[in-house]
This record gives sequence, C-alpha cells and structure tokens, in this order.
Amino acid sequence: MLATIDLGSNSFRLQVSRVVDDQLYTLDVMKETVRLGAGLTADKHLDDDTQARALACLARFGERLRGFLPGQVRVVGTNTLRVAKNAAGFIAEAEERLGFPIEVIAGREEARLIYLGAAHSLPDTKERRMVVDIGGGSTEFIIGSHYKALVTESLPLGCVSYTLRFFPDGKLTRGNFRDAVLAARNEIQRIRHEYRPSEWQLAVGTSGTARSLRDVLEINDWSRSDITLSGMEQLRAVLIEQGSIDAIKVNGLKADRAPVLAGGLAIMIAVFEELQVEKMIVTEGALRDGVLYDLLGRQREKDMRDSTVALFKRRYHADTQQAERVNLLAERLYRMLAGEDVDQDMLKRLCWAAKLHEIGLTIAHTAYHKHSAYILQNADMPGFSKREQATLAAIVLGHRGDMGKMAQYISQPALWQAVVALRVAVLFYRSRINVVLPAELDLKQHARGFTLLLSGDWLEANPLSASSFRQEVGQWKNVGFQLDIVQK
Repeated sequence: MLATIDLGSNSFRLQVSRVVDDQLYTLDVMKETVRLGAGLTADKHLDDDTQARALACLARFGERLRGFLPGQVRVVGTNTLRVAKNAAGFIAEAEERLGFPIEVIAGREEARLIYLGAAHSLPDTKERRMVVDIGGGSTEFIIGSHYKALVTESLPLGCVSYTLRFFPDGKLTRGNFRDAVLAARNEIQRIRHEYRPSEWQLAVGTSGTARSLRDVLEINDWSRSDITLSGMEQLRAVLIEQGSIDAIKVNGLKADRAPVLAGGLAIMIAVFEELQVEKMIVTEGALRDGVLYDLLGRQREKDMRDSTVALFKRRYHADTQQAERVNLLAERLYRMLAGEDVDQDMLKRLCWAAKLHEIGLTIAHTAYHKHSAYILQNADMPGFSKREQATLAAIVLGHRGDMGKMAQYISQPALWQAVVALRVAVLFYRSRINVVLPAELDLKQHARGFTLLLSGDWLEANPLSASSFRQEVGQWKNVGFQLDIVQK
C-alpha cells in the first residue's frame, strides 16, 4: 500500500491506495477543510488558530497511517506553505504530529504532479491537453501529452485568496466579480502566448473548484456535463442576485465549497476568457494521485529525479566522466562512514550532488561551487522538493573552498558525512583523470570529526595530493571539526 497527504491551501486530503501491477486502487480517503490559506495574516504569517486546526487534523491523519513505513508515505505542502514566513516552525510541529516528513514543493513541481494524476484518470490518447487546477492559493496550468507534462506554470490565483481579497465582506456584487476577473486575467495574460488554443486540443479541469462548477452547472441545466463560459455566467448572475456568501443557495453546491466559490468562479471565468476556452471537461485525478504515481515510480526505479539530474548535466554541460569518477568515490567513502547504518535517502542526495557539483562552471570558474549551489537551490527541478534541493545545494556548497561558509549547517549532523565524502572525492580527482587510489584507503567518523586513512607510499608518490590533504585539516578546524590524516 501507498499513501499520500496533500496539504492544500483549502483542504487537507489523505489518500491510501493499493498497488496492483502498475495501477493504484483507492482504499481510503480522508478530507478536512482546514483553509490554511485563510490563516495567512497580512505579513504572511500563519495565525495560531489556523495552525491549531491544521495540527489537530494531522494528528488524526497520523493515527490512520500508523504501521506505514516511511517509504510508503509522501506528504506534500503547496502554496500557503511556500509563502508563509513561519512555515518552518509549523512544519516541524506538524511532522511530529503526523510521524512523516513534509515536503514543500515548488509551483511547477506541483503542476507536474497534477498533470501526472490527471493523465492517469484520462484515456491515453495522443492529443495535447491543457490541464487547469484552481487550488486554494495558486492555480496550475499544464500542457501535456500522454503521461508527460510539456509546459508547466503556477500563478498566485487561488479560490481562498481571491475570495478574501475581492469579497472580503462576503458581498457578491457585479463590481466585485468584475475586479476579481480582471485581476485574474491580468495574471493569466503573462502566460497566454504559451497556452494559446493552437497549443492544445482538450481543456481539462481538476480538483475542487472545477468539480464543483461542473456539478452545479449540470444539475441546474446550465451546461451538459462540461464547464462552459455561458453556464458560469448564469451561475455568477444567480450569486449576484443572492447578494452574499452567507446567503448562497445553489442546487448541487456542497456546504464546504460555498465560502470559496466566488473566488474560484472568478478565476475560472478569467481562464476561459483569456485563454479562449470554449468548454472544459473535468477529471477526478489531481495532485494526490500524481504524488502516488510518482512515489510508485520511485519504487519501480523510474524516479523523475534521476531524469532531472541527467537533464541538468546536459543543460549545464557537466563533464560526465569527471562527475562519474567523483560520484563513485564519494559513494564509496560515504558507505565507509555509515557502515551498516546507511541513510539511503542521504546517499541518493550525495550521488545527485556529485553528478551536478560542477554545473556552476557554465557561469564562471571563480567560486563555481557557489554558482552550482545557487542553481540547485533555486532552479525548477522536477521530482525534487524544496528541502531536497536545499540539501543538494548544501552538499555542493561544501565540496571546496573555505569551510567557514558551512557553519550555518552545524546543526544538521546527517549532512556532514555527505559533505566530507564529496569533498575528499573531489580532492582525489583534482587532476580530472583516473588516478590510482591508495591501496589502504578508509574514512571513519569519531566523536570530534573524521579520520582519513591513507598509505604512506601513496602520499609519498603523490606530493600535490598530500599537500592538499594537509591543508584540508585546517579547513575542518574552521567549523569545529577535526580531520585526522593517518598514514599506514
């Protein structure tokens, strides 16, 4: 079994699925309307009441997931956790309640996963689809074919945020709707060229706003099973006539959707008008389904992160032979340090970091490790969470130069084994050729730091490397670690 939790800006959702061959069959679904996005204050902090509501929900989800192994569960946070300034503190407490790590994913990664989920709930046809997912704090736009997302974008348009912004007093007026639609169209205009009708053949909506609009329009005979602009205009007219959010009474509308319907409707109208959509079908697959299929792919050795690393190596013209030399030795050294307690997740991150540690050379040789780290920290990397990217960046930042810059990571002990493994591997292969490594080579960790065991004959035959290792001892003192070079 596999499970995922989607920490959306409107709702938190837990889905448990059974794996049969390459397909997932849903066993259990839990949903709570937490409205995390509504708890953002003007200065982008999550208020205490919203945090308490979210933590209580996650404690219940955590009970449902008792007995699951870490590799069976993936938890993702979206727009609100991307922008909240106090997200780190909330996430730490949430992970304690839930019992599993939380990954905050970038907007375009969210878009990729949404498309993967939607594609698995649609016929596998060759047509190009434009998938639109209106969430609580952001809206994702994807053009893709089969199971592959080709163009992805995430804009700050959400049913929660737009309802709070344009309908703050709950009044549903023609003017409020006009302002909300125009504001959304202004945002969508930035991506209009890439998403013009000639680039896709089928428009697809996913998630709560799209499903609610489809159901309401169909039940009230404002459209036939699809979302249409004329149907939404009739719904808007009814809402304006009713006058306020508290007074909304529309056949087919669920009670928990009514408070954010106005914002979602305004955004969808803007999508239709700006991208010239005539009709939109709705599919049930969305983010949490995509997360599950992505997790399944990782277990079946079809990890999107490996594809992204390969793409970055090509994009930034990495020296493949040097990267592979360093990668193999760094992995070997890390296994020496870890012994039988190898952290497989950290080992993967170390190997990805080793393969990409020189991508900053395309910018400049001077301080290239800083350029590499910046790219890894800030680029859109499909398959990677923000936390994973931060770890890659830290490992790469520490692979050369003054170690004083690594003092900020002193509270992350799991990171240091990866840093020393990559740093030592790079020193061995500074000549960028296949050197003969010492017959006696070992790397161990002790209470105050690390011990590197090298054969005396090798040090005598390689005076430049011997000098580099002696200098390295001083670098580790800068961060309070002891690196002992022992000859055998």
